Amino acid sequence: MISVTRDAFPLAEVFTISRGSRTEAQVLTVRVMRDGATGLGECVPYARYGETLESVTAEIEGLPEDISRQDLQDALGPGAARNAVDCALWDWKAKRDGAPVHQLAGLPPPRPVVTAFTLSLDTPANMRAAAARNAHRPLLKIKLGTPDDMPRLEAVRQGAPEASLIVDANEGWTAELYSDLAPHLLRLGVKLVEQPLPAGEDDLLAEIDRPLPVCADESCHDRATLAALTGKYDMVNVKLDKTGGLTEALALKAEAEAMGFGVMVGCMVGSSLAMAPAVLVAQGAQVVDLDGPLLLARDRDVPLRFEGSTLHPADPALWG
Repeated sequence: MISVTRDAFPLAEVFTISRGSRTEAQVLTVRVMRDGATGLGECVPYARYGETLESVTAEIEGLPEDISRQDLQDALGPGAARNAVDCALWDWKAKRDGAPVHQLAGLPPPRPVVTAFTLSLDTPANMRAAAARNAHRPLLKIKLGTPDDMPRLEAVRQGAPEASLIVDANEGWTAELYSDLAPHLLRLGVKLVEQPLPAGEDDLLAEIDRPLPVCADESCHDRATLAALTGKYDMVNVKLDKTGGLTEALALKAEAEAMGFGVMVGCMVGSSLAMAPAVLVAQGAQVVDLDGPLLLARDRDVPLRFEGSTLHPADPALWG
C-alpha cells in the first residue's frame, strides 16, 4: 500500500526569498509498504509550480497501490507527488532486496559532499551578521531578487570576506537590472547567478552578456525542458521536487552534462529525508546546495550527518 501524511518541521530562523517568508517546512511523507518492507520518500509541494499539500496528496492517493517505479514515470508528470513516491519506491526496493539504492541504480558508493549554506533575504545589517556567523563555511548562497540588492551583497561580502558566493535571484530581476549588477557581482567574487529573470522572460539571457555563469532553476524541471535552455544558461539546478524523483533526476543530470551544461544539485526547504536521495545525484556536481536540514530547528529521527558544510550520505535507517 501507499500512504501519505503531512509533517511540519520548524525552521531555526525565518526563511525569506523574493516571493515571501516561512517559519516551517511543510512536507508530505510517503510510505510504500509491500512484502514486509517499508520505503520512505518526502516531497515539498511548491506554490510557484501550482502545487499545494492538498493537490499533491490527491495525486498520490490516486495512484494504484501496486504501481511500479517504471509505470509511475508515465502516471504522473514531474513534480512533488512523483518525487515522494519515486524515492519511496527506490527505498522500498533497497530494503526488500537488502541492497543500497546506489547499487540498484548502478552507481558507485556515494561520498561526502560540500554543500552551500543559504542566507535568506533580509536587511543588509542582518545579512552581514548572518554572513559573519557563517564565514567559516566555504560556500554561501545569498537570496536576493529585489531592486535594492547591492547593499545586501556588499554587506555579505563584508561579513564573510573569504567565502565563495553564489546568488539566487528567484526570478526577481529584469534583464536591465542583471546587466547593471553583473560587473559588481564579479567584483565581489560571486561565482554563479541562479535564475536572475522570470522563467517566461529568460529568452533575454541569450541576447545579453553573461560575464559569470547563469544557472537555470525555475526554468529547468526535467529532460524535456533542456532544449529551450541552450544559449541562455550555462548550468542547470537539478531538484528532485522539480524532476519528479530520483529516477528522472539521474537521467536529467546525465543528459544535461552530455549537452554541455554544468550541474548544480539543489533542494526545497525540507528534512533530511528529502535530501538523502539527492546526495546520490550530487556526486560530481559542480555546485551542491543541500542545506535544508541545516535550516531546521528539528529534523527526522535519523538525520543526515553534517560536519560543518560537509554532508555525509544517509544512514540506511533514514533512506536508501
